[in-house]
Amino acid sequence: MLFKARSAAVYGIDAHLIDVEVDFSQIKLDKEQFSTVGLPDAAVRESRDRVRSAIKNSGFEIPPTKITINLAPADLKKEGSGFDLPIAIGILGAYGALTIRELDDFLLVGELGLDGTLRAVPGTLPIAVAARANGIKNVIVPASNAREAAVVEGVNVYPVKSLIEVRELLNSAANGPISVAPLAVKAGELLNEAQSFPSDFKDVRGQHVAKRALEVAAAGGHNILMIGPPGSGKTMLAKRLPSILAPLKFEEALETTKIHSVAGVLDGEQGLVAYRPFRSPHHTISDAGLIGGGMVPRPGEVSLAHNGLLFLDELPEFPRNVLEVLRQPLEDGTVTISRAAMSLSFPARFMLAAAMNPCPCGYFNDKRRECMCTPPMIQRYVSKVSGPLLDRIDIHIEVPAVEYKELRGGAAAEGSAEIRERVLAARRKQHERFGETAERTKGSSKAASRRVFANAQMSTQQIRMFCMLESDAERMLERAMQQQGLSARAHDRILKVARTIADLDAAESIGTKHIAEAIQYRTLDRSYWS
Repeated sequence: MLFKARSAAVYGIDAHLIDVEVDFSQIKLDKEQFSTVGLPDAAVRESRDRVRSAIKNSGFEIPPTKITINLAPADLKKEGSGFDLPIAIGILGAYGALTIRELDDFLLVGELGLDGTLRAVPGTLPIAVAARANGIKNVIVPASNAREAAVVEGVNVYPVKSLIEVRELLNSAANGPISVAPLAVKAGELLNEAQSFPSDFKDVRGQHVAKRALEVAAAGGHNILMIGPPGSGKTMLAKRLPSILAPLKFEEALETTKIHSVAGVLDGEQGLVAYRPFRSPHHTISDAGLIGGGMVPRPGEVSLAHNGLLFLDELPEFPRNVLEVLRQPLEDGTVTISRAAMSLSFPARFMLAAAMNPCPCGYFNDKRRECMCTPPMIQRYVSKVSGPLLDRIDIHIEVPAVEYKELRGGAAAEGSAEIRERVLAARRKQHERFGETAERTKGSSKAASRRVFANAQMSTQQIRMFCMLESDAERMLERAMQQQGLSARAHDRILKVARTIADLDAAESIGTKHIAEAIQYRTLDRSYWS
């Protein structure tokens, strides 16, 4: 007898429906035989042992026959333990242990323990999205995955803890409406909850220039590089940067949650990523760990930092080949990983914050300590960060050592709450500006209609539209381009930063002081990399 259940497999950050077809022969054997076809990986092939024990320990008996399980479509590779539950339900349905005969309105996913309990699996959120897109009304998932799946509106999510519970739920559906109420999660409330941060800018003494640069970076989503001696506060500043970032919009939160769900790092109790991610990988990370990879590609650190902050401390200590893979995501906001079996793209639109010492000993240009490095040593050290990568970083600032008087001063420093208010005011202006643009570009190409949330994400067309310069500012930018030999990319990034500075000042047009400050943030690389 043939019985069919429905499940899904995740590729990249999207899910595809999989039909789990179960058939058994009428010939009795000495022992039941499982045969799984449809390009299963090792985890799927091993499911036969988990499913066999789970069914028997749940109080059911499998007659000793040959069981064939087909995962269709057969040309897509299936991986992971999430097919355990639909395979077990398919076997029970084939042997007549279910009252319901059609499961077209149900999508099942989950890993089975030997005692029949259900364990969490990664990628439940994109699976729920795929169910809604294909008109499947009900999704049955492990209880620990239920909150992330319930974020998706338009589907009924039923959290279950055991195989017996799934059978009872399906049999109740055969006799009318399901008696169990689906889980309801209000995603808007998760994002509107008061956000608290363990670190605050009140703890930072001095460094007023660096704080201002970080405020500009947070207001426009710009990349920033901090150069200074050890102990000057670069890492301390970077760790407090999330406390002034704008909260996530729902579209951003949903896309970020999909990535974290696929990677298996999402907190099951949280359900939705409500804070902007902060990722700080160690400098021993590989290029595959940073950018993503694997036989079936998985997201790396740049994708896990999507819509958030990626902090690279001790930037020159990272291998050069690892840093160079950042070029595409910094420019395009996506990462494309190609393998023989498939090619997948992951979103990677993040804000980069990097910190480095000016030389191997760290005290070049320090007034209080003598640098022991020779010019060739300094040049070799800073040249580990290439010019093309540096050109993609909008803001370069020097973070000098803090003076004793500032360190021990009694005056309270400005806190994150005050800075965040100004950042949010600037972000509101940007949302109004780009919201109108999105309305005007409806129905146009995908590239033109891609949603923009911050000034750093502006396209060339939007730069020409929104970055209008006053005449004096135009002449100042022209002189800077000629004298400093800036590239066309640097020209665009200066205009984006200047637009953000003008937004912080609530100015409609970009004036001389705005363009001067933006140019100042591009001069530091000329003194170290010249």
